[in-house]
Amino acid sequence: MPVPHHRPPGRRGRSGRTAPWSRGRTARALAAATAAASLAGLAACGTAGEDAGTPSGEDGFTIGLLLPDVHTARWATADKPLIQAKVKALCPDCKLLHAYASADVATQQQQIESMIAKGAKVLILDPVDDKALRSSIARARDANVPVVSYDRLAQGPVSAYSSYDSEEIGRIQAQELLKAMGPKARGGQIVMMNGDPTDPNTRDLRRGALSVLEGKVKIARSYYTGGWIPENAFRNMSAAIAELGPDRIDGVLSANDGLAGGVVTALKAAGVKPLPPVTGQDADLSAIRRIVKDEQYMTVYKSFEAEAEAAAEMAVALGRGEKLDDIAKDRVRNDTDDDIPAVLGPLVPVTVGNIEDTVVKSGLYTVDQICTPAMEAACRKAGLTG
Repeated sequence: MPVPHHRPPGRRGRSGRTAPWSRGRTARALAAATAAASLAGLAACGTAGEDAGTPSGEDGFTIGLLLPDVHTARWATADKPLIQAKVKALCPDCKLLHAYASADVATQQQQIESMIAKGAKVLILDPVDDKALRSSIARARDANVPVVSYDRLAQGPVSAYSSYDSEEIGRIQAQELLKAMGPKARGGQIVMMNGDPTDPNTRDLRRGALSVLEGKVKIARSYYTGGWIPENAFRNMSAAIAELGPDRIDGVLSANDGLAGGVVTALKAAGVKPLPPVTGQDADLSAIRRIVKDEQYMTVYKSFEAEAEAAAEMAVALGRGEKLDDIAKDRVRNDTDDDIPAVLGPLVPVTVGNIEDTVVKSGLYTVDQICTPAMEAACRKAGLTG
């Protein structure tokens, strides 16, 4: 089971990296330009494509980008265009291949083989299943193709890792949930809506949350949500409401914003009032709007830009045969190696009280994007508009 470990404080991250909420350049412009075209082209069997030009000159080579599914909006609207832009900035002659695996291990295995066959010199891989892809990663190593594990730490001989400390995210979510529960944080009961059981992040998020929650609240129901699919979270939450009763759920520890959306929809459909506090992560625009409307209590903001750019930097460096010491100051371990170079980005809890100081100040969203006409009253109440 992958467990992050860190060098001493003060040595984390790249030298000079600023906190994500203070960076002026964000995913917004890139996302707006690519979202519609990217999402429209995604088919259920997984998709692949090419970006940038054909490698030319001795500086050019091919990088493969493998993302896990087509239903998580961030892959097409943020991660892929950000990685593409950073690769182009660092290596104008490099070529980027990309593929979405539709949450299917066999599809992603085939995509890895295809990219190696097409001459990819480095792979950036967000694994559908960290264990099931171990043999594919070993195959890449045997072909002298280093793998940068992205967002989720894969098992096997990976060369680098770009992500966040998922245990810490779980701790933040649990701490914020207890804060929101008030007096019910002692002896109340909650529902846990975990992610996909094959995702190593799911295990780490749950472990971090339980380290805070155990001994304080009763976990009345706990679900794993296959594929991180919101509809599955809706069904799970509906079952919990039917079994426990609509007035006996004091909080919901939801692993991410997509699942939180399914949870909130189920609570509203059951007529639960007031809604219990619900957590999330990723700072999705829909989640920020739910927070403004007092339907979701919090999310965890992670800079997709920082994560994507670090992965691109490490991939380009590995493709050039360079060491990663100046990029990756953290270290993580998996089943193969206990000293994997890593960049683990900063984490920021977002509630209604700090939306302006986090996701708006960073440029991730504008107030106008958050405050649509339908949001006018809620935004005034939250202090986002006059």
